[in-house]
Amino acid sequence: MALKTLNIYLFSQYIGMFLRASVGIASLILLIDMIEFSRSNADSDSLTLGTVLVATLLRIPGFYEKAIPFLVLISSIITLVALNRKNEITIVRAAGISTWSFLAPLCIGSLIIGLVAITVLNPVSAFTFAIAQEIEADLRGTVRNNLASDKQKWLRQSTDEGVTIIGSRSSARRGLLLAGVTFINFDDQGAITQRLEAEKAILEDGRWRLEGTTRFKAAEAAEALGTVLVKSGLRPEFVEEALARPEAIPFYELYAKIEIAQAFGRNANSFATHLHTLFALPALLMTMTLIAATVSLRFVRSGLNLPVIYGGIISGFALFVVTQIVKAFGNAGIMSPVLAAWLPVFVAGAFSVSVLLIKEDG
Repeated sequence: MALKTLNIYLFSQYIGMFLRASVGIASLILLIDMIEFSRSNADSDSLTLGTVLVATLLRIPGFYEKAIPFLVLISSIITLVALNRKNEITIVRAAGISTWSFLAPLCIGSLIIGLVAITVLNPVSAFTFAIAQEIEADLRGTVRNNLASDKQKWLRQSTDEGVTIIGSRSSARRGLLLAGVTFINFDDQGAITQRLEAEKAILEDGRWRLEGTTRFKAAEAAEALGTVLVKSGLRPEFVEEALARPEAIPFYELYAKIEIAQAFGRNANSFATHLHTLFALPALLMTMTLIAATVSLRFVRSGLNLPVIYGGIISGFALFVVTQIVKAFGNAGIMSPVLAAWLPVFVAGAFSVSVLLIKEDG
């Protein structure tokens, strides 16, 4: 019973610290993203303070999801340091309870946080991110198109009317709504026949519907056309796989998207890597807790060794950065998606356990 009470106490201390840190980081994300969103869409005529606030609030879950590993690291360090300062860990040791026993509630807490992040936060962030994308697409549709912009994404379609290259500044609805679009039409000899620039393009059944369209032809003045329908042989599934970001898709839909992408002969590495990264998240969070333990358990007995604490923070941050770099390798096909998701977690976890065994068990 005493051990159960201790576990509940340690678990509640850790979760409470995590929730307090979450409020702080969410407030910081709100402030920074409001500034960045305003800057990136400053040229839009439709930008208002209300739009910035709504879009930023919708983007917070996605940014928060990415910050969870670092939040777990900081919360674990602060919790263990606070317990050490109050000599509670010393008392626990004196009672004959091993290091692994009093770390178990914190690791279980990290596991639960990871599972909640996958099953609850991920679908919520995917939903709100999709809405934020549509708001941003509306804003960017009012910005004058720049054909040379490196932010544009491109598609190619072929119909009986010829070949069309489609570029967009941004996309929403998983790629089915394009903003700041450019349609370049070619004839059978490969010569450009016309260029259409529009605020929006929406893929419907067998056609693109362009809104706010201007047509450009050689030796002719620009002509405002309003709404234009352009024939398309692209299937919505193909466009979605080509333009949708993995972060905009809930975890329970990712496997189906991978199969669809492979059926179209497209590279599904980004979807597969993102899926396995989500599956590895609970293990990553437990590893962050173990990293925190390697620098926090002997805080009182070894003195106020702030460089060691900072070293733990840097180590955890380095692991977070490495996971993002390796994930990029997985997205590019340089590394297997499974290996890209699990290798950093396995190596860091093995290293942390080894350090704890040496320090605590000799």
